[in-house]
Amino acid sequence: MAKSVEDLLVYQKAMDASARVSAIIQRDSFRRDPRLREQLGSSSERVASLISEGFEQSTDRHFAQYCYRSKGSSREIRTQLVIAVKRNHITESERVPISNIYEEIAKMLTGLIRHLETEDR
Repeated sequence: MAKSVEDLLVYQKAMDASARVSAIIQRDSFRRDPRLREQLGSSSERVASLISEGFEQSTDRHFAQYCYRSKGSSREIRTQLVIAVKRNHITESERVPISNIYEEIAKMLTGLIRHLETEDR
């Protein structure tokens, strides 16, 4: 098992993905849509934050619960990115790679959850 949350590949990917979302929501068009901008920023930060918070829990099963919530936030971001396309803040070709990263994060979280639910430190 990882010694620190920074050792987890899923956490590293979540941090990188959050930086990509942060760069996008800095665009002028998002300034005219503050609610969506806030939702995207908050959700992207939450994915990594929940992994980090869960890592510090006393049992693997508690950690798994945080991973479930992180996975939900990953799905939320993918929905918000579709909304951003529909509101002409980003193009479909900009949405797809970021959405794919969050889909990969969700799959990684599923694997981590399975592992955590069979272990219990």
